[in-house]
Amino acid sequence: MEQVLWFGWFRADIIAEYGVLFWRGLQMTIMVTLICIVQGTLLGLAIGMARVAESRHSPARAICKYALRWPATVYVSFFRGTPLFVQILLIHFAVLPLFINPADGLVISGEAARNIKQNYGAFLSGIVALTLNAGAYISEIFRAGIQSIDKGQVEASRSLGMSFPRTMYHVVLPQAFRRMLPPLGNNAISLLKDSSLISAIGLAELAYAARTVAGAYSRYWEPYLTISVMYWVLTLGLAYLVKKLEARYGRGDSR
Repeated sequence: MEQVLWFGWFRADIIAEYGVLFWRGLQMTIMVTLICIVQGTLLGLAIGMARVAESRHSPARAICKYALRWPATVYVSFFRGTPLFVQILLIHFAVLPLFINPADGLVISGEAARNIKQNYGAFLSGIVALTLNAGAYISEIFRAGIQSIDKGQVEASRSLGMSFPRTMYHVVLPQAFRRMLPPLGNNAISLLKDSSLISAIGLAELAYAARTVAGAYSRYWEPYLTISVMYWVLTLGLAYLVKKLEARYGRGDSR
């Protein structure tokens, strides 16, 4: 006799049977999110710096414009202007096979490429796609934060002989970081939820676990409600962490 719990319609025995799958999916979701948050923040910082790079001297001014600002602008425009789901598919089925291919990979080929593609292909594609997408959005956060600092401070630092990188590191970024914390936190939460899209290429995270259970039992309340609660708890935890960071590092910017 089937065990039916929770108002006669929620079958908890299904979730218990696939508990290991959900647990592994939760671990994968957390790991992917943390990796992409770190890599996306570093990439976003680099792209954001490139978008505001400037120089007083003529040769370096042209380099900043054509080698830094323009490529960074195109990159941000592409990844913000196209759907993340399409980016994941493009990277998994077109870009990754170009570099890692058993036949003629530009970086890795042969048996090593075959093993990587079979065991880590979806993971690598998902990480790359989410990182590139997050980097585009985070770069705009850094750019806005940097440009929110009074230009007089930048000019004063440059007049003292500080280079552009040193001015950013010692003067601008410490002040801008406090203002960037809220949007950075919101981006991290969005990244957590967007990680569910990687299930489309076969990565065994939470959404993949729910789809597997739904396919096995043709029941949808149990698996999708379960991962909804799990995502909700993760989001609340991440929001709490961001709030703590704002309380700790945002005091100096209060007025």
